Amino acid sequence: MRAGWRAALMAALGLALLVVCWEVAPASAEQTQSCDVPAYLLFTDSKLEKVNFAVNVTRKLDILVVGSRSSSISTAEGAAYPGRLQTLLTDKLPTVAVTVTTELRPKTTAQQMVAGLATLVAERRPTLVIWQTGTYDAIRSIDPDDFRAAVDEGVAAVKKAGADILLLNLQYSPRTETMIAPGPYLDNMRLVAQQYDIPLFDRFAIMRNWNENGDFDLFNTSPGIGLAKRVHDCLARALSTFVIDAARINPVELRIQR
Repeated sequence: MRAGWRAALMAALGLALLVVCWEVAPASAEQTQSCDVPAYLLFTDSKLEKVNFAVNVTRKLDILVVGSRSSSISTAEGAAYPGRLQTLLTDKLPTVAVTVTTELRPKTTAQQMVAGLATLVAERRPTLVIWQTGTYDAIRSIDPDDFRAAVDEGVAAVKKAGADILLLNLQYSPRTETMIAPGPYLDNMRLVAQQYDIPLFDRFAIMRNWNENGDFDLFNTSPGIGLAKRVHDCLARALSTFVIDAARINPVELRIQR
């Protein structure tokens, strides 16, 4: 019975989680919408020290996005938020060689990801790891304490391997709130971020804010490629601002030094 219930839940979530796969549906004519983010959602006391050094000294910034298929857009990879993040950071930091690569492992829990995380960082040698996690753990109803232990272990492994790390939490979809309980996973990611004094990009709260303000209709079961691209672009814009602020970088000063 439990296996059957889980299969039914997974099928429902496949339709409801609008940003997980972003499969292409016929695009509809939609007006250009705002995607402003309240300042408090982009504020962090934590500092990305290695990003600061890379930008100001080596002028070479390598970012590795580790996560699931919600980091991609089917048939439009360049429009997904990692690709847009590279473009936006390159525009904001013209004297820095910015590269953003991805390691996407669909249907992988935090604990499963942790197993090879240290090796991955050692091989890729990124300045910054953006670890997107939590959604699949919530879908699978992984014990929140086990999830927290896995995130703790992963953060420790990345830091030991010599990279900065930024946590990126669950995506928000109003259609899934009756199917999964995101709260414990959101709380545990925040606790780990506080424990290690690392930034946490609150994608869940940001997307919920957009939905509640009417910027995006995340309840739509057929969002279309146009909506997918706009949401990813907006996430990338917010994330680029967040990374620069967390690294205590002043783009204006960099341009003057050019």
